Amino acid sequence: MVSGVDKPALLSLFLNQAVLKFGSFTLKSGRQSPYFFNLGAISTGSAIERLAEAYASRAGDLSLEYDAVFGPAYKGIPIAVATAAALARAGQDKGWVFNRKEAKNHGEGGQFVGAPVSGRLLMVDDVLTAGTAVREAAELIDQAGGTLVGVLIALDRQERVVETEPGTAVSRLERELGVPVASLLTLQDVIEYLDLEGVADNYPARTVEAVKAYQAAYCEW
Repeated sequence: MVSGVDKPALLSLFLNQAVLKFGSFTLKSGRQSPYFFNLGAISTGSAIERLAEAYASRAGDLSLEYDAVFGPAYKGIPIAVATAAALARAGQDKGWVFNRKEAKNHGEGGQFVGAPVSGRLLMVDDVLTAGTAVREAAELIDQAGGTLVGVLIALDRQERVVETEPGTAVSRLERELGVPVASLLTLQDVIEYLDLEGVADNYPARTVEAVKAYQAAYCEW
């Protein structure tokens, strides 16, 4: 278990908040997935606080030097703000910043809201499947003169980008960006939780087997 992150408690939160759901879902890639992860389902103050504590703890494990937490619009915005608040409670007063989908040309103007983007930034986001959104945000940071030092996501689906070739989206993104890409949880963590807690949480064996079959077909762990 990763130091500082209580994975069973975090998974329990995600299940209770309907962040993690099981069934049949069509992903952007076109794959049919037996599970779906939507961090946007977090909608209460207590839940976002618990989530932010996990992000802050995992960020501490990475031992990175950064000035602000960056959240890509839109789902990354509350994560960045809440994580910065959790870090402050732990004695680390970091900035927070996020991008607008469209640059504002009136009022204060600009592409970003919050702390300066010119420093060292830790990006936080929800889930990484192909990594497209993270690449786009990294490019914005680079164009603004900032330095991306790492990426922290809630769930690594551990999926291969190309089914017939080795290398997950995370490993490829790490090589491309030249920074660590870490997660609070992986698909393997989900499977281990279901194996241990599935009966108590009323998840039938067929659900667990469907997730394992998907992992065997599309993932590396």
